[in-house]
Amino acid sequence: MVYILISTVLILPTLMGWGKIVENISKKLFTGISGKILLGILGISLIWTILAFFIPLNIYVEIPTILLGLIYFFKDKLYHELHLFSKKDFLLISVISIIILFCGSFYPYILDHFGYYVPAIKWLTEFGLIKGISNLDLTLGQMSIWHIFQAGFSNFSDPFLRINSVLLIIYTLYIIEKKNWIHLCFLPVLLLFSQSPSPDLPVIIFSLIILNEILKDNKNTSLLFAFSVFIFAIKPTMIWLPILSFLYSILIIKSNLKNLLPGILIVLLFFIKNIYTFGYPIFPVSIGNLDVSWKPNPEVLKISSQYAILKTYDMQYSYQEIQKFSGLDYIKNWFFLDGIKSKINIIFIISLISFAVFSFIKKNKIISLICISIIIKSILVLLFSAQYRFFIDVFFVIFFVIFHSYFNQKKSIVVFSVLSIIFIGFLTLPNMLQTYLPSFKLGNFMGKFEIKQIYKPSSYNYNKFNTYKVGNFKFNVSKKYPYSFDTQLPAVSEGYLLDDLKAGIFPQMIDGKNLRKGFIWKKLNQNGKKEAENVINSINNSYKQK
Repeated sequence: MVYILISTVLILPTLMGWGKIVENISKKLFTGISGKILLGILGISLIWTILAFFIPLNIYVEIPTILLGLIYFFKDKLYHELHLFSKKDFLLISVISIIILFCGSFYPYILDHFGYYVPAIKWLTEFGLIKGISNLDLTLGQMSIWHIFQAGFSNFSDPFLRINSVLLIIYTLYIIEKKNWIHLCFLPVLLLFSQSPSPDLPVIIFSLIILNEILKDNKNTSLLFAFSVFIFAIKPTMIWLPILSFLYSILIIKSNLKNLLPGILIVLLFFIKNIYTFGYPIFPVSIGNLDVSWKPNPEVLKISSQYAILKTYDMQYSYQEIQKFSGLDYIKNWFFLDGIKSKINIIFIISLISFAVFSFIKKNKIISLICISIIIKSILVLLFSAQYRFFIDVFFVIFFVIFHSYFNQKKSIVVFSVLSIIFIGFLTLPNMLQTYLPSFKLGNFMGKFEIKQIYKPSSYNYNKFNTYKVGNFKFNVSKKYPYSFDTQLPAVSEGYLLDDLKAGIFPQMIDGKNLRKGFIWKKLNQNGKKEAENVINSINNSYKQK
């Protein structure tokens, strides 16, 4: 907890300083401390994304960024803005922050933390963006801008990767600063994302903030659209927000199209980043083929697509079984999966229908645009991969729009208190979650509370690996463990090696002497196939050894 607090005390003034820099160039997103902080996040993230094409996001990037932010924080006396909070506000901020720090100090348990988040951050801090890295590990082709933001602060400001805990405190400042109390109802649920740099948390928080600003008739359409595109760049399943901001700008505010230019530039940067790391403009869709030499192998993309379909049905059917589904079976079996995901799917459809009816009754232009945007996003998700994690944000949006005028401070604090007790109970006593929600598989990976969390966040260390070489590529594979979160780079997860061998290919360095030049795939010749099979046999044999 103490370490996360120190990170917060260092990062928040830095972000405020950078927010002031951005405000000097553009207008304010909205007034107040939280407005500056959000612009600081936007400015730093975009600058670091550009830098990552050329240099690693190491301590030599982090220190100047922090120093410049702090210089502006003190030069412009931004600390005076803290006096705008009353004593009661400070008390509420302090209590909520302690809860966030406590929950953020638990062990990470989201599997993507080990298979995607940490490996991506390691690559960014040690090498920066790598051309064709998706040939090494398809998941790394995403390289979310949120992980770029986390990577830049991971050298000494936030070495335990708890930037999401810091973000929850920022969200708390926004809630209390704007006196928009319904947001307090969401905080306890979001505590489950505080231990890992999951992109799901920032896109939910940022989308609710932008949504609130739109409902309050914020007329700064240029920054609203730009920030909406930024949220989309963090996680493309948030496509509904740029659509909403665009429609709001054109149809409600009657804004000039030139105001959309900053957002267009951000989306171009997003496409360029994806083409550089993945080979196509939007991960993981192979649309917009520019035929770059480092794009992933079609067979690997096909395997990934099949896996996404399996995940849609919670791995409860084989791919062959799903292929035999009729149109009705696709829908029926998705609704009636075993476990909690079936209930989530049913609630999702009911929520959409209810929101459409609510929108029709209200006959409010902005609410109608929100509904249209959400339905477009939902259709796209249902068509590509109808996994609940891709539409979880819809529940927050619908609840917020329908009830935002109902929840006053008193009601919201009561809901926050009750839900906080429940979710802190889940984190502190994970056995309770495993008992009462056995189909919630992530509950099985939650670690128990340890006294050391009071000063230092719990984290896992493994660092056991074997080194192999196929062709010109020498790499490391975690020993007796499927993920490479704590493996010396260049590291490859064993699952992707199996996919490569199945496709008859293997990743190779573009320049055998320089990792930063990137990766391509090559078809295995007889000798290469033998080397790759020896690697797989060695990995399999390691599991048999005691």
